[in-house]
Amino acid sequence: MSHPRRWWILGVLCLSLLVLVVDNTVLNLAIPSLMRDLGASPADIQWIIDAYILVFAGLLLTAGSLSDRYGRRRFLIIGLVLFGGASLVATLVTEPWQLIGARALMGIGGSILMPSTLSILITVFDDSERRKAIAAWSAVAMVGVIAGPTLGGFMLQHFWWGSVFLLNVPIAAIAIIAAVLLMPESRGPARGLDPLGAVLSVVGMAALVLLFIEGPRAGWSSAQALGGAAVAVLALGGLVLWERRCAHPMLPLGLFRERDFSGASFSIVLMSFGVGAVLLMLTQYLQFVLGYGELRAGLALLPYAVSAALFNAVGAGLGQRVSNRTLVATGMVVVALGFGALATVGPSDGYGKLVVALLVIGVGGGLAGPAAYATLMGAVPPDHAGVGSALNDTVQQTGSALGIAVVGSVLAGVYTAGMPERAPAAARESIDVALRLGDAGLARTAKESFVSAMSLGSWVGAGFCLLAAVTALLVLRRRPAVEPAADPQPVASS
Repeated sequence: MSHPRRWWILGVLCLSLLVLVVDNTVLNLAIPSLMRDLGASPADIQWIIDAYILVFAGLLLTAGSLSDRYGRRRFLIIGLVLFGGASLVATLVTEPWQLIGARALMGIGGSILMPSTLSILITVFDDSERRKAIAAWSAVAMVGVIAGPTLGGFMLQHFWWGSVFLLNVPIAAIAIIAAVLLMPESRGPARGLDPLGAVLSVVGMAALVLLFIEGPRAGWSSAQALGGAAVAVLALGGLVLWERRCAHPMLPLGLFRERDFSGASFSIVLMSFGVGAVLLMLTQYLQFVLGYGELRAGLALLPYAVSAALFNAVGAGLGQRVSNRTLVATGMVVVALGFGALATVGPSDGYGKLVVALLVIGVGGGLAGPAAYATLMGAVPPDHAGVGSALNDTVQQTGSALGIAVVGSVLAGVYTAGMPERAPAAARESIDVALRLGDAGLARTAKESFVSAMSLGSWVGAGFCLLAAVTALLVLRRRPAVEPAADPQPVASS
């Protein structure tokens, strides 16, 4: 049975998710300000972004498993406290390395917070309303895309760069109070701890994300990349072997034998790749090529956010009559078409072509998102809701890290190759530096090189989206996803 306060609880869960989404979308807009005011180099910027992703992805599975054992509401609140506190610390830093550390602390809080949002959702909603709730949960990401750049752009235009992190603090505080007052505690059946599985999971996932980060930067044959690959294979391989023989496994490997779970997981990886690629490319294109300020750049992303949010609701409604398999495949083909449109944008085209591409990408993502998430969580037993939600978040973060690594590598390589040899080394590595040198000819060449790089990156994104569509057609079942039918009763409210 559904919980009587389920819609209020959903509001708390969405608010908790919102704080994470707003932070990440704001950070992309703050890149020029961090370079200018904090003296951050391109490498510093990469680590300010990657420190969060590395810690977040590494701890997700362990945090999700522990939330099943010790209480999902408890972990939600702990995560909000850590995330909000680290955000406050971030506003006080004076050096790039200090901000990298604060971002890592935010990653710890996010990894504890994130799995509880979806795991609590599937325990308080029954089969008849769960799809609508998941659609609302996933639509919040689009609300964050709207609110984050708009509020963040306003703050960056009128205040210092640290104000963008200050946005997280009141949102986290409101979510904490609401969780304490409205939300019941829930947990899975008591089972033993799996400390070795936790260690292997953290090491393996961190090494995997590090591989995606260092491979494009240092070269896939570099010592860093090869070392990361070796550690990831050994740790994750060891995790699989250990979980198969462990009496109380942290990770229920049987989930991966379910076609819907495996197919949805891979589709979400590729879908997240596309979202990460879009935000990475467009925030820089709008500010460096079109010359938009932070607020205007944030508002320029509104068409993508609005179309995705609207078609999230359309996708949830169609899911009652159309199979998830069809919705995921169709949505990803539409996203690929949007990437194709983005690839045709030229340095002198302005905003017109770009807004069409944004609308199309948002439509496709809105159709595919609820179907993919409902399929994945429909294959997860309620007893493992926490670790199942963490797996969902892990594949999203893996896709995002992959998108940033691959598209970031394409952008850097094509941009540098397109710059003249006579240009200063720093200008050949960073469009921001090239524009600030005051050389009109060099600035024009830098913009053309960046747009060429964005075009190739868009074609790469289109290819990954088509691969996601093929995966959905080949792997997912034809029928609509069957959501968990068991009715886990939450333990005593508090």
